[in-house]
Amino acid sequence: MIIYSANKVQFRQDVFENRIDDLVSGAILKKIGRRTGQSELSSWRNSLQYMSNILEDPEIPADAQVGIEYKVPNTAKRIDFIVSGLDETQKNSLVIVELKQWTDIRPSDKDGVVVTQLGGGLRETPHPSYQAWSYAMLLKNFNSAVEDHDISLYPCAYLHNCKDGSVVRDPFYEHHLQNTPVFLRDEAAKLRDFIKKHVRHGDRRNLLYAIDQGKIRPSKNLAESLASMLKGNEEFFMVDEQKIVFETALDLAKKSSATSKQVLIVQGGPGSGKSVVAVNLLVEFTKRSMTSQYITKNAAPRAVYEAMLTGSFKRSHISNLFVGSGGFHQTEKNTFDTLVIDEAHRLNEKSGLFSNLGENQVKEIIQSALFTVFFLDDHQRVTFKDIGSKAEITRWAKKLGARVSVMELESQYRCNGSDAYLAWLDDRLQIRETANETLNSAQYDFRVFDTPDGMFEFIKGKNSVGGKSRVVAGYCWEWKSKKNARAFDIEIGDFKKKWNLASDGSAWLIQPGSIEQIGCIHTCQGLEMDYVGVIIGPDLIVRDGVVITDGTKRAKGDQSIKGFKGLLKWNREKALADADAVIKNTYRTLLTRGTKGCAIYCTDEETARYFKEALVSHEVH
Repeated sequence: MIIYSANKVQFRQDVFENRIDDLVSGAILKKIGRRTGQSELSSWRNSLQYMSNILEDPEIPADAQVGIEYKVPNTAKRIDFIVSGLDETQKNSLVIVELKQWTDIRPSDKDGVVVTQLGGGLRETPHPSYQAWSYAMLLKNFNSAVEDHDISLYPCAYLHNCKDGSVVRDPFYEHHLQNTPVFLRDEAAKLRDFIKKHVRHGDRRNLLYAIDQGKIRPSKNLAESLASMLKGNEEFFMVDEQKIVFETALDLAKKSSATSKQVLIVQGGPGSGKSVVAVNLLVEFTKRSMTSQYITKNAAPRAVYEAMLTGSFKRSHISNLFVGSGGFHQTEKNTFDTLVIDEAHRLNEKSGLFSNLGENQVKEIIQSALFTVFFLDDHQRVTFKDIGSKAEITRWAKKLGARVSVMELESQYRCNGSDAYLAWLDDRLQIRETANETLNSAQYDFRVFDTPDGMFEFIKGKNSVGGKSRVVAGYCWEWKSKKNARAFDIEIGDFKKKWNLASDGSAWLIQPGSIEQIGCIHTCQGLEMDYVGVIIGPDLIVRDGVVITDGTKRAKGDQSIKGFKGLLKWNREKALADADAVIKNTYRTLLTRGTKGCAIYCTDEETARYFKEALVSHEVH
């Protein structure tokens, strides 16, 4: 989505008549329903005046197109400024300009990272060349128009307030500067020449329109790219704070020793890129000859990774890289250089089939390595046994004499990059109160169906393109088909389906024909789909606007709230609060598996109305 577009002449006229900020902010309000703050308005007035001056040159054609605030596919990030046209050979060309108002820039010893004044203090942030390049790569990889129209992309950065380029052009950053130049305050002529080199003729092929209307390809699936990544190919381009977390982890790993252990806690919501950074770290640690493993308590991601890597690597190599969390009670101290723990919120206290081994998984993992990095989301703790909170990790790290660093991944790269959807979902589920009381379907494709068949057929239709859409449900139905292959598990009127097949195990999501079965939290947490369908069962209902959870409506075989009935007898308040958190977190996790959209069916009619009423534009199905 491009917020503003016009030809060069119209853009310069809008700037000259001092209305560009109103036009851009008005378009943002109309297209995505967000109001613009004064600081953002001021930055546009400032930066876009500079760009208007750059485009004044008559050799930049009058019918070149200008795009402002293009939403990067599958993210909440936006490309500041685009100039489109044809180069001297008549080839389609886009110049991408990352605009910065920075004045004081300081160096960092981390690759692709600098330090500058942001948000009222000095902060690490991606080098502008790296940032512009990563946005261009995301556009190239995920917008079909770039390939379909053979469009060449030329990223650059313009620091129009910065006079001293000694830091941004330090030889340390040469790798990033080679393909993505930086232009300073007194280098307007050089930026103008850069644009003229790549845009010699006007945009007579409507390239900006093609980009704006280009289909967003299914996002690169992490599991499908693992084999290539482990062979040294760059598959996932880390953006903004992902890059900062990655470089910080590498720096801490380098500093770690037996007498100076380091622990990094990285918090992030669904789709914030935790797994992408985690796997990139595993690859980089391996490249650096560090003994490292990737740990997940949940078996589903490991099963999918193993299936995807089989044939590219020996099974023993795979099993040595991707492991569960329960085997470290027998590991000698500091055996590993680094351990990467994904979905750390799922860690348990005890290990073993009967939860009778070891003392505490957090303690044992920290003891086993010089450096540990925990990726977690406290709102994805979905069983009574889950203990991997920030507080628990910090407590054990300090007991073991490790230095703790905490970072956060804030941006959203799933759910169409809609931070608004996550905030709305938290508000609807009454996990936390937010200002997002309604959801516009333009932000994220969310649908409420009146029948389970209608929802199921919708997801099957989406699955026919790409094969990456599935239906999941809250664990409110017994798994009868596990012992009786002829039995159905989820029966709602004439709708009859089975839970995921026992024979598929944790790899259900990638099995041929698995669209016909229903998955659960245990077979999809830590993974993603294009579209997800969710059956909300009787364990979560709404009465008079209040979300009510009921642990007794869970299937008897559900282990996630094991002990709930016993706890009710001696501490009713705690039992209800713990079950409430698990049930809400479960649905929050299920409802955020879809990169492109989510469809729901509620077994309770009032609950369905509750979700429908919060949609600004929705269809009745």
